[in-house]
Amino acid sequence: MPLPLLADPAVLARWAGRDAADPAVTDALASASARFRGAVRHSVSRVADDEIWLDGYGATVLFLPAAPVLAVTTVEVHGRPATDFTWSRLGVLHSRTCWPDELDAVRVVYTHGHDPIPDEVADAVLTEARYLLTVQPGVSAMTVGGESVSYTTPDAEMPQTWKTAVEAHRLNRGDQT
Repeated sequence: MPLPLLADPAVLARWAGRDAADPAVTDALASASARFRGAVRHSVSRVADDEIWLDGYGATVLFLPAAPVLAVTTVEVHGRPATDFTWSRLGVLHSRTCWPDELDAVRVVYTHGHDPIPDEVADAVLTEARYLLTVQPGVSAMTVGGESVSYTTPDAEMPQTWKTAVEAHRLNRGDQT
């Protein structure tokens, strides 16, 4: 099942002066939503009963790959129910003992994400989708005598609203410098 869009297509249609039924509106919003999800490394929107397998490291803490965590319904270690754990909305799964130091040893079923989508996320996604709808890639300026050419591309620098929303919702920063 595809994830829902992170903003309202009707709002984007009004902003861009388009018809809400125009497929380009939902395409731009789907692209911007996917780009935002990729930047923050999780679905953002609510996902119920998501099943994941985690690698243990012999420590008392495991990190769930998405937040906010709304419920943890199942935790199993080697197929047996675990009961000696607590969890936080930020996605920390804490065991009173140690999780096993093995790959795919811990199965978790949990519900996570936002419903409704936070305003700053919707705003950032709408801004990016509007840009995708209105900026046409290609030559934007040309000077013949001095042979100067300028290009416009949808991969330009992201606006500050985007950067702020991504930073506020990004998870799993361990591999970033």
